[in-house]
Amino acid sequence: MNSVGDLGRRLAERRRQLGLTAEEVATRAGMSPTYIRVLESSPSPVVSAAALWRLADALDTSVDDISGSGKAAPPGRGDPSDRPDLGHLTIEECNALVAPGGVGRFVFGDDRGPAALPVNFRVLDGDIVFRTKPEATFVANALQAEVSFEVDHLDEALSEGWSVLLTGDAHVIVDPAERERARALGVAPWAGGEREAYVRLVPRKVTGRRIRRSGDG
Repeated sequence: MNSVGDLGRRLAERRRQLGLTAEEVATRAGMSPTYIRVLESSPSPVVSAAALWRLADALDTSVDDISGSGKAAPPGRGDPSDRPDLGHLTIEECNALVAPGGVGRFVFGDDRGPAALPVNFRVLDGDIVFRTKPEATFVANALQAEVSFEVDHLDEALSEGWSVLLTGDAHVIVDPAERERARALGVAPWAGGEREAYVRLVPRKVTGRRIRRSGDG
């Protein structure tokens, strides 16, 4: 069986996000519902530029988003701002940026040297909480030393962004009450699967930087 192509997957995913049926998308785009279903299920659909624009408009998104243009490439390939303004963030600003949770990088040392592991996280009383496998290598040894957690955001279009680094001690949550509070956060494993160990990082030092175009508020 052929797997669904990237375009078809993105179309179907965006349609579900909006709560639309294939018929509703077809009506918005002025296309046949059958054609929409074919696009979503085809491993290599051939779509004209005009059709992509109509589909993007029907799904309230951009052509780049539904086509996956540049999604597999690392960020930062665009030209830097000709008026960069690099500034330091206060602890309060750092905490406010991290508070919503999202995806960050757990930075620790193992037998290969420094390592960074992307994880979904949430914040509990100012601490970072994420899930992993109980048998994960760093659970046994990396948590014995100081560790860090990095969160960032890049805006390619504006050549702007920010980065926050939290450094401190981490432990696997074993206390039943603390574990229940962590579970209530609803943090899902970034890599999926059964990852029932909750790790809590207590920051001792919080630093951050933001880059903007000079003159912007």
